[in-house]
Amino acid sequence: MKPERWAQVRKILDAALELPPEARAAYVARMCATDPDLHREVQSFLAAHDHASDSFLENPALPSVTLGPGARLGAYEIVEMVGAGGMGEVYRARDTVLGREVAIKVLPPIFSRDADRLRRFEQEACSAAALNHPNILAIHQLGSHDGAPYLVSEFLEGETLRDRLEKGPVPVSSALDYMLQLVNGLAAAHAKGIVHRDLKPDNLFLTNNGLLKILDFGLAKLHRSELGTPDAMTQGSSTLPGVVMGTVGYMSPEQVRGQQVDHRTDIFALGAIFYEMLSAKRAFKGTTPADTLTAILMHDPPSLTGTSPNITPPLDRIIRRCLEKDANERFQSAKEVGFALKALSDAPVALRADFPKAPGVPLPRQLITKQTLSLTGLALLAVFALVFAANLGGLRDRFGGAGHIQSLAVLPLANLSGDPA
Repeated sequence: MKPERWAQVRKILDAALELPPEARAAYVARMCATDPDLHREVQSFLAAHDHASDSFLENPALPSVTLGPGARLGAYEIVEMVGAGGMGEVYRARDTVLGREVAIKVLPPIFSRDADRLRRFEQEACSAAALNHPNILAIHQLGSHDGAPYLVSEFLEGETLRDRLEKGPVPVSSALDYMLQLVNGLAAAHAKGIVHRDLKPDNLFLTNNGLLKILDFGLAKLHRSELGTPDAMTQGSSTLPGVVMGTVGYMSPEQVRGQQVDHRTDIFALGAIFYEMLSAKRAFKGTTPADTLTAILMHDPPSLTGTSPNITPPLDRIIRRCLEKDANERFQSAKEVGFALKALSDAPVALRADFPKAPGVPLPRQLITKQTLSLTGLALLAVFALVFAANLGGLRDRFGGAGHIQSLAVLPLANLSGDPA
């Protein structure tokens, strides 16, 4: 959530909390009458307040840790705030020792009051830092400021996948590239025993140089599983700290049911994200969160093959296998998804309907190589055919039947007519 949006949410939220509980819903509905998304966001935070007596809203994290330009956290100097949300604020900062830009995410102090949760948070941060993968956000340091834990990570320039999807669907070629990067990062995490459990477009960042980065690894594991009741899960589209373990619309059926989950829950989220990449529409979305959860459990999303000629049946089948309700019927690993996507990306141009690209835009090197080899092969075949045809005529002359004249002799002529001409 951008700072301007968070300020808008917070203003309405603070005013609503000043009212009696029975008057809050009507006030929020009136203030957000022209903006359904804003209404949903404010309602989600109000729901968290109602369900958790020790919620971060009763111990406001953001006002107590808001940092201005020039503020220092150890060796880091704050430059500006770049984002905010229920899980804290994100700042761009300068590392005064190494002279590099970094991002600092300050989390609510509520986590520091629970020693067990803080310990698990530190373990998750260390696990993510140990991954050292180009498609996973690099974490540099874990610290604390005024009782609020914070993470120092690499600073990324670009936009989240959520922001990108506001502009429309992602072309098939780009979507395949991003998905291959995503499954590569997930495979590395799963190999270390880390399951994200909260994959969604908001947690995927597209850098200006074409890299996809997975954000917030392990933060979902800080959410209180003991409060993961069906009622708690329906509190909005955002992941609420201390309330849910996943985001409505991207949770797997086993998450919705509150069952034990493993890495295959991330495979389900992959399918939902890929579906949304190609269509700019959510795979599962109902009028209410409860309707969305029902759709996850009971219904399949509409086929994408009829929506665009660029989306082929093989591609649609990959997405649908990721979205199988039964975890045993899905791809069993991120590597398997990667193999399927790679095979599709290596397919002939006929299967990649968004090629050829616009004039002046080069084709991928792999496709250029394949086309060049094909043309070269055809040329060689044509030359061979011509040479063979020419030689065939010579062979007929050499081994032809007896009826053919083999040689011709020209003899001296005698004039028997007496005509001098």
